Amino acid sequence: MLELLAALTWYWGRPRLEALRLLLFPPDVGLQRYQERYLQALAQQGFPPRQQGIWVQSARQLLVNHQGDRPLSAASVTKVATSLAVLEKYPFDYQFLTRIGTTGTVANGVLRGDLVLIGGNDPLFVWEEAIALGNALNRLGIHQVQGNLVIVPPFMMNFYSELQTAAELFKLALDHRRWTPEIQAAYKQHLNGQPRPQVSITGGTRFSGTIPAGVTLRLEHRSLPLGEIVRQMNIYSNNEIAATLAKMAGGAATVAQVAARKANVPPGEIQLVNGSGLGEENRISPRAACGMLFALQAMLARQNRSLADVLPMAGRDRGTLETRQLPAATLVKTGSLWNVSALVGVLPTAKYGTVCFALLNGGDNLEGFRRAQDRYVQHLSQTLQPPPHLGAEFHSQTLAPRLGDPRRIQVVRFNRP
Repeated sequence: MLELLAALTWYWGRPRLEALRLLLFPPDVGLQRYQERYLQALAQQGFPPRQQGIWVQSARQLLVNHQGDRPLSAASVTKVATSLAVLEKYPFDYQFLTRIGTTGTVANGVLRGDLVLIGGNDPLFVWEEAIALGNALNRLGIHQVQGNLVIVPPFMMNFYSELQTAAELFKLALDHRRWTPEIQAAYKQHLNGQPRPQVSITGGTRFSGTIPAGVTLRLEHRSLPLGEIVRQMNIYSNNEIAATLAKMAGGAATVAQVAARKANVPPGEIQLVNGSGLGEENRISPRAACGMLFALQAMLARQNRSLADVLPMAGRDRGTLETRQLPAATLVKTGSLWNVSALVGVLPTAKYGTVCFALLNGGDNLEGFRRAQDRYVQHLSQTLQPPPHLGAEFHSQTLAPRLGDPRRIQVVRFNRP
């Protein structure tokens, strides 16, 4: 039936096709009634229906629609578009490469020259990754640098892209004698039992647009896989990671174009000014939000991956879900601004299979919207009933990320600047 509808699209066009779809697969009356009560309750609190958007659908059937094709402020739901665009351009297992080189000579634990960091734009280069590099330098016999730290951008650390700040954080991580309580906590959480590095740098910090002459490459550090970085971005709704990935994908305009094409919606239903969702100008229709999720799942399936590999899951992940009351296994993306609250995701059901929902709320009622959204998804789960077995999109191959894994650092055996 789906193949027939697709084939008729070119002949009848979208409006007639949607009419035929509604005739063959009418909306769910019970869910429609609950939607009306949901909107009425918000209206009684002073938040009119015109500020709200709702879309609920299975793979083949539209179940609920309220302003589904109207682009509304979607906040960090924008990160779903960024996820889709960057994973279309780069493979799931793509890794960012950060390299370490030296000038001068090493003797008796002292580098008489500069330590050179050649950045690879890794958006998840955090304390643990720098500590692991410090240990690798110690294994090379380097404990003191009498020259400068030279950084060749792009480089960011702990989500700071300002180079001076990133450089100071990097130097702190290399020398355990200077560790702050924050660094100590990161070490204990992810690296306890590994050595504590000691690399002191007596010189200053310089920045270079090119790799300095005479550099000997020593180490290559590979990031976590891109897919895992996308998942961490979505779990914690990290704006800095999103900005980096959107730029990689070609910028906000390209992200919007790719997302609309993949979601099979008109371009006007996805309007973006950045890749993170900061700002009310980022607008996505509820229909487009579900279209993006189905497209993302289809794309990931071709790489033997799933939505569970890139989205936070209720009952598994913390981050933005820490205080939410959602049915177990629900995969979601949240979005929040002072006057916007959004929740989109997919839910396993016995009645319709995988069901996608998009709830976009406008108004100054952040906590109230969140509670109402959670009740809405709970109602969907109870009404449509959990299935005996979860679909493939709810199964993840990804284990908990191992930050600071020394196996992602390789000694350079042949110098290749």
